[in-house]
Amino acid sequence: MLSPEGLPAIQAALDAADLDGWLLYDFRGANPIAAGILQLDGLVTRRVFAYLPRHGTPTAVTHAIEQGPWSKWPSAWPRVVYSSWRELEAAVSGLVRGRRVAMEYSPGDAVPYVDRVPAGVLEMVRAAGAEVRSSGELVSRFYAVWTAGQLAAHRRAATRIAEIGQEAQRRAGAAARRGEPVTEWELQQWILDQFRRAGLETLDPPIVAIGPHAANPHYAPGEASSAQIRSGDVLLVDLWAREPGEPFADQTWMAVVGTAADERTSAVWSAVRDARDAAIALLRERAAAGRPVRGAEVDDAARGVIESRGFGRYFVHRTGHSIDPRDLHGSGPHIDNLESREERVLTPGVAFSIEPGIYIPDVLGARSEVNVIMADGEAIVTPDDYQRELPVV
Repeated sequence: MLSPEGLPAIQAALDAADLDGWLLYDFRGANPIAAGILQLDGLVTRRVFAYLPRHGTPTAVTHAIEQGPWSKWPSAWPRVVYSSWRELEAAVSGLVRGRRVAMEYSPGDAVPYVDRVPAGVLEMVRAAGAEVRSSGELVSRFYAVWTAGQLAAHRRAATRIAEIGQEAQRRAGAAARRGEPVTEWELQQWILDQFRRAGLETLDPPIVAIGPHAANPHYAPGEASSAQIRSGDVLLVDLWAREPGEPFADQTWMAVVGTAADERTSAVWSAVRDARDAAIALLRERAAAGRPVRGAEVDDAARGVIESRGFGRYFVHRTGHSIDPRDLHGSGPHIDNLESREERVLTPGVAFSIEPGIYIPDVLGARSEVNVIMADGEAIVTPDDYQRELPVV
């Protein structure tokens, strides 16, 4: 991440934002953004700071007993070693006094995924005479962006996951037709086996849910408690995986089993699909025109469709989450103007899900999920052949 080769781009961004520097802080992994950018090698149990100035060379502030993890820190860049809290505070003060610095801080906790620095550390930095601003846009640009290789790996995973998700639905339909219905848990286990066969890794088991169970966005089927998938059921399959070490692909597929959807199900599905497509249309329009678009605007576009269909009170989560190179729910910009105030620009290289949903308690849940990667002049949607209609399986 942070390297002599990449430093000029960071310093140019600091200059454009009229910031004197970017102050990174971490303690025992509390700030994964700083940890990811610094890429320290080994156990770190004491507080660390690294100051990236608008001009000149970065400076690290490190504890005396933990020099080993800094072996990759360029020898030409200063390293201040401390033992006592007095030495630590003096070192930080010397770096930031009278300067305007960015930190992983979000005013009013507007964006929790950026709000990583404890209030006490902010007090220390401000007491040293620094003005602290949010590093949110820097995080998007230098922590959350994908490389071309990561995009290629994601697209391979997205293609295979789409095949697995649709085949899972067909298997459920075939089993129901034979009179030997599978359970939600059994279908979930089949998906996990397909991931293993494809060389994909995941974090948690996929969601397989019918009707009322799908009304819980985080439903988890259990071996003993899951339902059989029968004719007439509305089936939701939400699955996410990646090639080892690469960015995740995250999708949701819907189907009805055995018979055509009833009027209510059709209305709910159409609202979800059209909300998804409204978000995609806005992203593509702005990208093609070279105009900025913010996560909150995209959330508003999707939410407006569902509200116009009379289902607004049942859309209870954000439209999408950041997918950064390391994390399925990343620290880049989210598609959100409900749970948080996501005002960051969706810059080229950032990725996220688009997944509007409608959840009518104890009745029905529906969601449609694709992923979007912003690029120069376009918004790339994966999988390439995403769901348009509600199939009968």
